[in-house]
Amino acid sequence: MEEFQRIKRLPPYVFKIVDELKLEARRRGDDIIDLGMGNPDLATPKPIIDKLTEAVSNPRNHRYSASKGIYKLRLAITDWYKRNYNVDIDPESEAIVTIGAKEGLSHMVLATIGPGDVVFVPNPTYPIHSYSVVIAGGDLRSIPVNENRDFFEDLLIATKQTWPQPKMLIISFPHNPTTAVVDIEFFKKIVDFAREHRIMVIHDLAYADLVFDGYKAPSFMEIPGAKDVGVEFFSLSKSYNMPGWRVGFAVGNKKMIGALTRIKSYLDYGVFQPIQIASIMALNNCHDYVKEITETYRSRRDVLIDGLCRIGWNIEKPKGTMFVWAKIPDEFKKMDSLEFSKLLLKEAKVAVSPGVGFGEYGDDHIRFALVENEHRTRQAVRGIRNIF
Repeated sequence: MEEFQRIKRLPPYVFKIVDELKLEARRRGDDIIDLGMGNPDLATPKPIIDKLTEAVSNPRNHRYSASKGIYKLRLAITDWYKRNYNVDIDPESEAIVTIGAKEGLSHMVLATIGPGDVVFVPNPTYPIHSYSVVIAGGDLRSIPVNENRDFFEDLLIATKQTWPQPKMLIISFPHNPTTAVVDIEFFKKIVDFAREHRIMVIHDLAYADLVFDGYKAPSFMEIPGAKDVGVEFFSLSKSYNMPGWRVGFAVGNKKMIGALTRIKSYLDYGVFQPIQIASIMALNNCHDYVKEITETYRSRRDVLIDGLCRIGWNIEKPKGTMFVWAKIPDEFKKMDSLEFSKLLLKEAKVAVSPGVGFGEYGDDHIRFALVENEHRTRQAVRGIRNIF
């Protein structure tokens, strides 16, 4: 059988290498502390579970749902935006429920990008931001992201050097994996840039609530004119500890939301309705739980970074996300991120994500996910100390 062309365009999944090594180590009986995948370990808040249990007991909720999400959930989404950002969203034409942000974003790109269309994506970044363009047949162009570069300067240079002109920009702040954060002025410049160059914008706001030390993450939708140029995605996975539930949503530009709505109408019947009903409970009534979840991640962040600093690995504390983006220490800088990750797994019994898995510009970093309790995190630090 011939190779499938679309699959051939996808590069090898770097994280699979670490996962296989981790599995081998556990088969040998090694106690591996897994700080690799950003898979929240905490329980979903009880009111959400209770609402799911109530809804699933009703046979009417066992039928096909609406691919764009039930109206009451879309209304809860608009209320969430009004309450958090003072932004008005039309639940009929400017909001859609998705099967997690990952599904929604990838299908948004598939619906709006064709073969040869140029899309700018930061590098390093969350893999689906890049691979969604590859899957859609678009022409992926990377914009480097690190503390020593001016993102807008690189964006302008790339635009001047690109032909045909770019059609889309995909961004995400607070940023996974680099944990970079931005202010409202950044999004104003993005809107101005998109208008001037007639570019669609997708902003992934997955870590809106996981912010620390007084920082508040702005929404792209807060900027006048944002709806004219783009959309914003949010996921309930992190804020409400609902990763396996697969619920997210997009809001913004009517034409883009309409394109996603149409393509999803051919592909799925939406999220299981009891999960949507439970998600209404999450958005409307679980604000205090979000604060508790955020505080848990802040505490884990401090335990990990304070511990690493004590052994000589100095890392700045991030203001957002559930990750720590760490530059490979000078003692090991001759190693690339995959080799260093293998070393941590073998000698320290700690699994992390190699930075190259997020793009070639991340190859001098590794990413820790704050998905183990404080006791296990301290154990990880002790393991890492042994290789210094």
